[in-house]
Amino acid sequence: MTEIIDYPESKFLKVKCKKCKNEQIVFDKASMKVKCLVCGAVLAEPTGGNADIKTTVMEVLDS
Repeated sequence: MTEIIDYPESKFLKVKCKKCKNEQIVFDKASMKVKCLVCGAVLAEPTGGNADIKTTVMEVLDS
């Protein structure tokens, strides 16, 4: 019997702040507002599903 393994659809994203150019890792299904750790600019806002990414996505990180 073959087992089917479900892989999560959610991912981590490396994003770059438009204001200060800081690179930071965020979850693509963020449940809270995510702010830049350097300047405090909003990077992502929750929407009930995938987060609304407000900045540039540099890379999608695979698990």
